[in-house]
Amino acid sequence: MKCLLITPVVALLALTANAQTWTVDKAHSRVGFTVTHLMLSEVDGNFKTFDAKITAAKPDLSDAVFDMTADVSSINTDNDRRDGDLKSDKWFDVAKYPTLTFKSTSFKKVEGKKYKATGDLTMHGVTKPVTLDVTMNGPVTNESPRGKTEKVGFKVTGALKRSDFGVGANVPVAVASDEIELKANGEFAKQDVATAEKK
Repeated sequence: MKCLLITPVVALLALTANAQTWTVDKAHSRVGFTVTHLMLSEVDGNFKTFDAKITAAKPDLSDAVFDMTADVSSINTDNDRRDGDLKSDKWFDVAKYPTLTFKSTSFKKVEGKKYKATGDLTMHGVTKPVTLDVTMNGPVTNESPRGKTEKVGFKVTGALKRSDFGVGANVPVAVASDEIELKANGEFAKQDVATAEKK
């Protein structure tokens, strides 16, 4: 009986020991969204300040765990007045809820480069599960004067309802759509094990 219990524990410890961290290249990444205004036009926005990492034990990243945080006060729609309104308690209330986070709970292959990532999204003080469509490019080995680095790219799309998170609760959908389209692109580099151990 003890052997039956010990075996999966040993396997889990082995996977954890072999886990690698992939850090985001912010210069080649973006966390954005699209909302429909007055049921007429689409307005794009993004969070200028964010961080993300991936942890995976398998070389093909098929067991990847995604962890992302965004500073809501860095919201940017290319209009200062609108951005200020979005930061107010009418919408995101950044003074009370300064961060937005997502952590995946599963990552499943659909076909080819296509995957489904399910995880917990926390926004405006509310946490709900969401499922996102993911396209993975790579991993590939990138060579530069500084040496070789393993890199991988992800394109993430999905949709959610702002009403599920209480964002803009008193704003009619005729003014701003309830459904928000999510669009993110990320380039990640595999962190050197020796470097990671020093941190």
